[in-house]
This record gives sequence, structure tokens and C-alpha cells, in this order.
Amino acid sequence: MRNKRIFLSFIIFIAGIVMFNFYKSSETAATVKALSESAIRFHVRANSDSQNDQALKMEVKEKVVDYIYKNTKTLNTLSETKDFILKNDDKIKKLATETIRNSGYDYSVSSSFGMQDFPVKTYGDVTFPKGRYTSYTIYIGEGIGHNWWCVLYPPLCFVDASTGVVPNSSKEMLKESLTEKEYDIVVQYRFKYLTFLNNFIN
Repeated sequence: MRNKRIFLSFIIFIAGIVMFNFYKSSETAATVKALSESAIRFHVRANSDSQNDQALKMEVKEKVVDYIYKNTKTLNTLSETKDFILKNDDKIKKLATETIRNSGYDYSVSSSFGMQDFPVKTYGDVTFPKGRYTSYTIYIGEGIGHNWWCVLYPPLCFVDASTGVVPNSSKEMLKESLTEKEYDIVVQYRFKYLTFLNNFIN
């Protein structure tokens, strides 16, 4: 009897996963499409996965994010942020190159702006589903190492580390670009699976 209960619970669990994935696929597809048109994500790709190259990536990230933030914090639209990045791409690459040289390396720096694939990623209390998003990417050297990433617009690269919460101003920018349902998916994505299973079992 006990084995039958365990088996039944396992079947319910697997069925829940399958049904939840089917349930969320159409919702997340629409959300990803909306987000790809209302957000700019950011990559810094390291030369390699060596400890030194990964540490260098973080140095470059700090300098570049600080520069972008100082110059875009008063901007209110995606198009303004995109224009700033494209117009100042050479300055951003120069800043990255100077940071690399000051750290004793001679890696080249390149960049790209366009659509890229991203896995599920959480920024504080906001989660972006897996999908293709508009992205600005900095490549250090060969650019084959692990990435550091965030969202430049709305400005989610600057989450308060002490609270892990995205500023309300950034959430408001995001909310204005999404439907109520899409926004709900982004801010509650992590909790949907457990909620669904609980409702399914009960």
C-alpha cells in the first residue's frame, strides 16, 4: 500500500511537470517577445575560463557598467539607451581596453549589438524567462569564457546587493512595456511552478 502511494505521488509529480511546462510555454513565449522589444541585456564574455581571465572580466564589467550607468541613469526609454550605446560603442570598448592594459594584459576588445539566446536569469526579485533578447555584448580576447550578464534597460545591473531587490523605478519602466499578465510572469516566475503543483495536487 505504501509503495502504491509513493508510485502514485511520483506519477502526479511527473504529470505536474509536464502539464506545467505546457501551461507556461505559451505565456513565456509571449512574455519573451514583449521583453525582447522592451529590454536591453548585457554580456561581458571573458577570454577564457581561467581564474585570471575571469577576474579580468569582472574588472572590465565594473568599469563598463559604472560608465554606462552614470551616463544613462536619466534616460527614460529603451530607444534613448540604445542610441547611447551605439553612439558610444567605441568609447566603451576603449574603456574596456584601458582596463585590460592597466591589468597587464594585451587582449583585444570587440562588441556586438543584436539578438542573442539567454537562459533563465534572475536579477534580484525579477526573473527573465529563457529566450532570445536584444543584447549588447563585450568580448575580451577570444571571448570563449563564461559570461557576466545583466539588463541595461530597464537598469537591472544595479540591484541592491544588500536586499536583492530591483529598484521600484526599474520595475515601473518594465511594467509600462508589458501587459499585466506578462509583468506578473516576470516578477513571480520562480514561484509559479510550486503554486501550480500545489493547486494540481490539492
